[in-house]
Amino acid sequence: MELYLIRHGIAEEHRPGLKDEVRQLTPEGREKTEKIAQRLVKLGFHFDLILTSPLVRAYQTAEILIGAGLSSQLEASDHLSFEGDIQNWWQEWLKPRNYPQKTKLALVGHEPSLSHWAEILLWGEAKESIILKKAGMMGIKLPDDGSPLGRSQMFWLTQPKYLL
Repeated sequence: MELYLIRHGIAEEHRPGLKDEVRQLTPEGREKTEKIAQRLVKLGFHFDLILTSPLVRAYQTAEILIGAGLSSQLEASDHLSFEGDIQNWWQEWLKPRNYPQKTKLALVGHEPSLSHWAEILLWGEAKESIILKKAGMMGIKLPDDGSPLGRSQMFWLTQPKYLL
């Protein structure tokens, strides 16, 4: 299975009275995310499912990916919000679904959670070494058998500026 970890686009800044979970993409964030999505289509990317954090900025990012034709299936999951834990996600969400090995799954979420998830998949622990930029994407190949934690391989990591 291939996992694509995608960070949400540029969002409104924190400010008093604005709850974090309702922060939206800025016009610039929306525009850049749309351009990146179009570039991913041109590069031949397609996801069987896009799973997103329910927070507004991540969900808007996922909707842009859907609108560009990168997938036709979108689902929200609390596992991808800030409190999400990859081991819980693996046991409660992914493992029971028993997807075929050729599945391509995009996960749209937040930092530092996505980077921590990537590090746990790659090295078995979060090392605070990877930073995923806004609207950036990382591809990770999960092993064909058993738990992927600490046994996966990264095959794609690019800064958004190279996709614009």
